[in-house]
Amino acid sequence: MTTVGEILKIIVDDKSLVLFNTIALSNCDSDICIKALKLTRKQYYSRLSALLKTGIVKRVKGKYSLTAFGVIVYQAQGLIGKAVDEYWKLKAIDSIRSGNDILPQEQFHTIIDKLIANQEIKNILFKEIKEKPAIYEERKALHLLVQP
Repeated sequence: MTTVGEILKIIVDDKSLVLFNTIALSNCDSDICIKALKLTRKQYYSRLSALLKTGIVKRVKGKYSLTAFGVIVYQAQGLIGKAVDEYWKLKAIDSIRSGNDILPQEQFHTIIDKLIANQEIKNILFKEIKEKPAIYEERKALHLLVQP
C-alpha cells in the first residue's frame, strides 16, 4: 500500500513533479518528454518508475496517464498551489484569529470571504470554523471570566 509520505517523497523532487504534471496534462511521447524536461534517459525512467510504483501513473498501450488515484493527487497538488498563492492572506487570517479570541464567528467568516478569492480554500476554512465553534465559545467564556 502506498503511503502519503511515499507520494510526497516522489513529487517533492521538482523534475518528478514536472514529469507528473506533464503526464497529467498531455500524452507526451517519451523522447519528446525527455528533451522538453531536459532529463537524461536514466533520470526520466527512474522518475517514471517511481511514479508507476506508487500507483499514480499507469501505462496503457505505450502511453502514460494518471490513474484515478493519480487524478486525486494531481487535484490535491493543485489545491496546495492555490493555497501557496494565498499564503500571505492565510497568514493574515491566522494573525487575526490568534490575536482576537472574542471575534464573533460571523465576522471572522466575513473576513475570510473578503480576503480569500479561491472558493475551494474558503470552503475549507469555513468548515474548519464550523467544526470548532466549541473552542471559540470556550475562549469567549474564559475572556468574560477574566474581565473585571
